[in-house]
Amino acid sequence: MLDMANSKTTDRDLPGYALLVAAEPPVRHPLAVTAQLPPLAALPPARLVGAAHASAVQLANPDDPQTVLTCLRTAAAAEGHLLVFAAGHLVVDPRQHQLHLALARTTARTVRYTALPWHWLAAELRHRPPGTTTVVADLAADPEVWQALVRRERSLEGPYALYGAVQVLDRQHHPEPAYTRALAHILRGTPVTPPADVLHLETARAAAPDVDEAATLWLGGFLPPVTAPAHPVDVPGPGSTPPVPYASVVPHAVAVPTAPGAPTAPVAPVAPVAPAPSPAPGTPPSSAPQSTPTTPATPTTPVAASAPLAMVAEDAHRAISEASRAGRHAEAAAIAAACEQSALRSHGATSPEVAHWIEVRAFLAFTEGAPDRACELWMRGAGTRLAAGRAVTGSDVVEAVDRAHHAWHRVTDPGRIRELGTELLGLRTRVPGRNGAREDVRQRLARLTEPLSH
Repeated sequence: MLDMANSKTTDRDLPGYALLVAAEPPVRHPLAVTAQLPPLAALPPARLVGAAHASAVQLANPDDPQTVLTCLRTAAAAEGHLLVFAAGHLVVDPRQHQLHLALARTTARTVRYTALPWHWLAAELRHRPPGTTTVVADLAADPEVWQALVRRERSLEGPYALYGAVQVLDRQHHPEPAYTRALAHILRGTPVTPPADVLHLETARAAAPDVDEAATLWLGGFLPPVTAPAHPVDVPGPGSTPPVPYASVVPHAVAVPTAPGAPTAPVAPVAPVAPAPSPAPGTPPSSAPQSTPTTPATPTTPVAASAPLAMVAEDAHRAISEASRAGRHAEAAAIAAACEQSALRSHGATSPEVAHWIEVRAFLAFTEGAPDRACELWMRGAGTRLAAGRAVTGSDVVEAVDRAHHAWHRVTDPGRIRELGTELLGLRTRVPGRNGAREDVRQRLARLTEPLSH
């Protein structure tokens, strides 16, 4: 039993929870999500959630929004990390004009009574501790709803980290749940669940070949790197078209950590959300938070790599995100490296500011497809925090080591596997992680040396 008074207990040690909801309404060519739910539900709940211990509940083709609401309330009461997975069709109530997740009996005329209002998620999850809730959505929507999401006239955002994909469903597009399929495949093959942003990046990258990119909106602020050039390109002038094929219709920046020690979050402005309607009898109370529409900020034109020395951190993050989104990986990395050097001079080698920029560089390397460099940098970031006196159970230390571990499993060169693995094993001795992470490093290194002993 967990000792809540133990100062070494972290939120990752608390019991986690996963709620998996997938529904197919009675329409032609539905998004076949229920067939993809069993492989996801078959995974150990702890791996799904990324916690030491967890439980999971799956709802396949539910037909009553009140039933889903009851399960959502139970999930929201979980002590530790929470994953809410929602897959199916995104529809709009023609009367109140609110987004809903269609359930098994939902038709165009019965949306208000048979579908799950999306704003219920925000209402039920608003009291959870920050940073403990993740919503993953694999959705299809008609072109009008999809375009409203792209233009940020509507939003699925709330008091949670949001990842996933929304695809167009019409006569020309009959999408498959590629995101769910890729997510299950990746989680089956990884011994250590990576942080949500890294997991989403890999899932989007794996799903990208199976979707129509021009008809897919990636949630969570990522563009799959496979669509971007791997070399620097000229900074586009005002009004020019970004080099990423569909970047102009997917207004999300690549996410980077936004402050020393802060969780990864997109730097793009929060989208406006239409006010929620008055709840029907038996629905969440009217005190649910209503989002206030905001005016999207004007994107900042990427600047030269020398400019971060005079930038405030927010401008640097925005410039890095713009460069990375446009495929200018070398430029983004140069800005982050300059920021690291500036932080080194201003705050010292073991400062959280230096650790932050090292981790930004690691994330950019992973995005670019250089897992060995990412692993090296994440280990360096963890070492910097430990040298500053951070506890080995600190969430920033644990996450940095977990990210390094996950990136290490993507390294294929035997020499680099051995070199990085030896360092990672030493780090895992201090920061053991969960679910046998240290033993996993030992076993992979042992397998690597087996042929040499014969």
